[in-house]
Amino acid sequence: MEELIFKYFPELTEKQKEMFVSLFPVYSEWNQKINLISRKDIGNLYLHHVLHSLAIAKRVKFPPKSRVLDVGTGGGFPGIPLAIMFPETNFTLCDSILKKIKVVNEVKDALGLKNVNAVRMRADEVKGLFDFVVSRAVTDLSSFIPWVWNKIEKGDCNGVNRGVLYLKGGELNEEMAACADKLKIPMNKFSKTQISEWFEEEWFIEKSVIFIKR
Repeated sequence: MEELIFKYFPELTEKQKEMFVSLFPVYSEWNQKINLISRKDIGNLYLHHVLHSLAIAKRVKFPPKSRVLDVGTGGGFPGIPLAIMFPETNFTLCDSILKKIKVVNEVKDALGLKNVNAVRMRADEVKGLFDFVVSRAVTDLSSFIPWVWNKIEKGDCNGVNRGVLYLKGGELNEEMAACADKLKIPMNKFSKTQISEWFEEEWFIEKSVIFIKR
């Protein structure tokens, strides 16, 4: 359960640990009302959803006051776990489905997360610029990147490269190459890290974090 998180992130404060522990009862309660996560899968909340989301935190340390947009957040993944991990970073979580945003707001309020803003919008409707965009495989990269590319400020953010962090499984080299070709993004802006480099659980073997530098 939550020990998985503490194992890989020993630097967590007591307050952060309390928030991660609180996730299970809050999501369990809401999942009975609105089926966000498969009922069979709720017992794997920490492995399949929370720790998976936190692979992004192994790839990039978001600077304080940076702006992160979570596209297609569903019930709050990866945005909610990342907001706990980076309390000084500002997160905007968007989804087009109202009931999912309602749950995100309930989770945010239950945990007392002050750095999360949840909005019912499609990605292309969100206003403003961001330093990073995160998402869990809402579609293929060639379709996803046009929604968000011009919402990311260019350059770096306090010494950290801005860009897209995309969680996806399977063999991704062809998908990255097709996206680079279609959108005329240099291939050297793409990098892929297998999550099994950080987490030893078998579930992560074929899962990766793709980073696309802006």
